[in-house]
Amino acid sequence: MYYIAGLTSSTQIVEGLAVFTTFRYFQYLISRMRAIAPVAYAEAGGIRIAPKSLIGKIIASPIGGLSIFIPPVTYILCVTFNRFVQPAWMQRMSLPTNTYFNHEIEVGLRVAACAATFVLLRVTARALTLLGNQWHAIGRREKSRLVQTGAYAVVRHPGYASVLIQGLLFAVMTWSYAPLVALSFTAGMFAVKMPIEEDLIMQDATVAEEYRAYMQRVPARVIPYLW
Repeated sequence: MYYIAGLTSSTQIVEGLAVFTTFRYFQYLISRMRAIAPVAYAEAGGIRIAPKSLIGKIIASPIGGLSIFIPPVTYILCVTFNRFVQPAWMQRMSLPTNTYFNHEIEVGLRVAACAATFVLLRVTARALTLLGNQWHAIGRREKSRLVQTGAYAVVRHPGYASVLIQGLLFAVMTWSYAPLVALSFTAGMFAVKMPIEEDLIMQDATVAEEYRAYMQRVPARVIPYLW
């Protein structure tokens, strides 16, 4: 008999684990960024080079993050208020369960995705620590410097890589196609945002030459050898 915190079936337990993992991932990232923002402003100053185009301003605004936050928030609320069972409309978007992916394999993959999320969270936390007082939505601070160590020695935008990986893990955690749709929008947003962000860096005379050399040394933006 399964019984954890009032959950009486394996399905409810897995959904509960997925809800907790999703909540913890975003709760940590939001709290971490809220803690970093005032420190970054105090140590490195405000944003002196910001996007001037309408697209750049939209991406830099909270609107730009909607495709990242809406699916997990929807999942957490709907599943929690439905006693840790996905509503029927959500189940219609489920990934296939068949001979190759029977219920036991599905449960194993979903639990593994939850575990991988906590590993990814540590990697992301390390990248944020390295970025430190240079953290920003998009733009260059008054006291500008480049970060080129750790994950930044592998790809130029490890934070975005983390979000894309988490989108794939979220699809497995929830066993749903819906996060993959949201992931396509997020990837599209990053594809627009990264060139704008890098153009702002190249406008910063204090780091432009250093960044040009960094781009040659680390050609990948988010996925080594691919993108």
